[in-house]
Amino acid sequence: MTRRWRNVMGVGVAVLLAVGGLWAYQQQVGRDAGLPAGGPIELPSTAGHFSLTQLEDDQLAVVFFGYTWCPDVCPMSLAVVRQARQRMSPERRERVVPLMVSVDPERDTLARLEEYLAYFGEDFIGATGSQARLEEIAERYGVVWRRVETPESAMDYTVDHSASLYLVDRDGEIRRRVLHSPTPGPLEAALEAELGEG
Repeated sequence: MTRRWRNVMGVGVAVLLAVGGLWAYQQQVGRDAGLPAGGPIELPSTAGHFSLTQLEDDQLAVVFFGYTWCPDVCPMSLAVVRQARQRMSPERRERVVPLMVSVDPERDTLARLEEYLAYFGEDFIGATGSQARLEEIAERYGVVWRRVETPESAMDYTVDHSASLYLVDRDGEIRRRVLHSPTPGPLEAALEAELGEG
């Protein structure tokens, strides 16, 4: 094996170990009984000024932090929310309010969010705000994101970000955190646990 191939193999193994470590960390965090502080979310949204306090006592918001230019994780997570809600009775569906908070305020205008979320359902709400306001909310929800420059791409940059779903009540209490999944099962189980039968 040439030195060049040994170097390539070494880099590949390092990347796999790093990705595997991040996955293991996310799984452990998801199982941890301690949840982030949560708290108020008040932002301009596609439905006017949004506040968690607008929820009814028996409603929960399914909060997701992402962005509309996301190539994979965001559309998959939003599709999972749509699928979980579609399987509910109309009465129960009204108790689940899907909210996407954009972590890309530079590109995600309210008009852009409205157009994007229309693909997932008319009840989906998109919200955004100033960078400082989003960072303050994200810190309370244990969400991290970072901008990644991609000068060779037409998008200029992407955003690496956390991908959990949060079930949050009108007081800003995080009832459940659901780790990213390509299927609706984990979200459905969490919603059933919080909303009860029916």
